[in-house]
Amino acid sequence: MLRFFLIRLLQAIPVVLVVITVTFFLVRFAPGGPFDGEKQVEETVRKALEAQYNLDQPLIVQYFSYLGDLFTGDLGPSFKYPGRSVNELIASGLPVTAELGLYAILVALALGGTAGIIAALRPNTAQDYIPMSTAMIGICMPTFLLGPVLMLIFGIWLEWLPVSGWGDLPGDKILPSFTLGAAYAAYVARLSRGGMLEVLSQDYIRTARAKGLPEIMVVLKHGLKGGMLPVVAYLGPAFAGILSGSFVIETVFQIHGLGRLYVQAAFNRDYTLILGTTVFLAGLIVLFNLLSDVLAAYLNPRLRAEVKGK
Repeated sequence: MLRFFLIRLLQAIPVVLVVITVTFFLVRFAPGGPFDGEKQVEETVRKALEAQYNLDQPLIVQYFSYLGDLFTGDLGPSFKYPGRSVNELIASGLPVTAELGLYAILVALALGGTAGIIAALRPNTAQDYIPMSTAMIGICMPTFLLGPVLMLIFGIWLEWLPVSGWGDLPGDKILPSFTLGAAYAAYVARLSRGGMLEVLSQDYIRTARAKGLPEIMVVLKHGLKGGMLPVVAYLGPAFAGILSGSFVIETVFQIHGLGRLYVQAAFNRDYTLILGTTVFLAGLIVLFNLLSDVLAAYLNPRLRAEVKGK
């Protein structure tokens, strides 16, 4: 298992390096700059600022200088937040985004897992068609549309929940978490349905039923572990996607997290902040994909045997 983990880790390093390289040069070649604004900056001031942030160096020198700082864990200073480093800004926005992502993944598992299991118990019936049709609607409806619709219904018409912010009250977190988790709940529902259908048709499930075990015991004790393997494999990319895609939800609901910080960095042409958040999110995506692969290999006996054989 350790060898399997190390091989996957080595395979991930070139991916992260490509992301860093492409992002670095795309940001530099994009129109505008970090010191462009409504008020024209004097040429002497501009040159002093460029010298302070090493922007007066050749582009290839800037690239390797950034890589050298990155290997030491230094993401550089922010261009638009004087006196604050990118590390500090990411650390300030990450707890909110991580909490939002955790609640969203719990919503996805609770709604999607339950719907998938219910649908798998009676395939090709109304009990199957209704939750799967609802899941398809969840897949097709984007979060930037679902969020305002929920805000209109539960925040403005019914006045049950707040429509913006991320406070200490549980009600503040319901709409953003549900909006972000709804699309992933749809995928979880379809994956869990497929996995449970395959497992519930196995011989050992028929044997458990023949012994007279209650259906709920058959499903939860014997079928759930194998049936949810596709969901486990999906959790890594899903959680990484939730963290990296939360900028839409954070913008819609006015949440001051990492995603909204990323959007503001793009508008401000804050080179180091764009690069820092991109590198950080890319690292999270690689990490969660790696962990999901390892967990899936651990839970699947056949895959675990193949890994040990290698």
